[in-house]
Amino acid sequence: MNNQKRNTIKLGIAALAVGAIASPEAEAAAAKTPFKVAQTYIPIANSKEVFPVRRIYCIGRNYAAHAREMGSDPTREPPFFFQKPTDAIQYVAPGTVGDHAYPSLTKNYHYEVELVAVLKSGGKDIPIEKALDHVFGYALGLDMTRRDLQRFMGDQKKPWEIGKSFDRSAPIGPIHTVKQLGGHLGKENISLAVNGQIKQNATLSHMIWSVAEQISKLSEANELFPGDIIYSGTPENVGPVVKGDVISCKLDRLPDLSIKII
Repeated sequence: MNNQKRNTIKLGIAALAVGAIASPEAEAAAAKTPFKVAQTYIPIANSKEVFPVRRIYCIGRNYAAHAREMGSDPTREPPFFFQKPTDAIQYVAPGTVGDHAYPSLTKNYHYEVELVAVLKSGGKDIPIEKALDHVFGYALGLDMTRRDLQRFMGDQKKPWEIGKSFDRSAPIGPIHTVKQLGGHLGKENISLAVNGQIKQNATLSHMIWSVAEQISKLSEANELFPGDIIYSGTPENVGPVVKGDVISCKLDRLPDLSIKII
């Protein structure tokens, strides 16, 4: 072995010793942990691939009539966001009715049907005109809410995470890519029925803040990354469900989403 090759090997070993050329992915793969933590995935329609969920963001009061029914003034309120844990995801396959357990601690459990945008890339301070470039696709989802706990905590000026961020509180259907859909969603009809009776019915154009605006505003507060998903708000007429009720959600260009409260 010549001196040049020997010196190159020594330099490589030294660099590895201080982590100079080890990527974060390599370090993560080599790390030893005391237990495994499952990754959350959402199936991608007509594909063998799945979408890895990083963070779940939700926008509050993004339809004017819903903002009013929640006691807010939509003409003056800037957008605000909250988060759910990744284990809030409950995937429900098209053509099935998913069993959804009535959660603990609540006596006033509410439905909220929503368009969900999922991101393939991210960034900080994303301009509105570039925001949709980061969208991988869309899904139909539910933001299930322990309304009594949310209101109780809100009345005390405390965080109302307990009302929103709990296990399986985010039922969702498969993701359809922008290409599969033939373009972005923005004017389609969205609705929800309980036991066949229509409760919520609006169009996506009724949103106060569009998906592009949501992405831009959210990126001012947090750097966004691939795998982030955004629940984009719900129309008016949210309301309670009890055990035995079947919730059926519809959004033009996406498959229906149905769950049964058990």
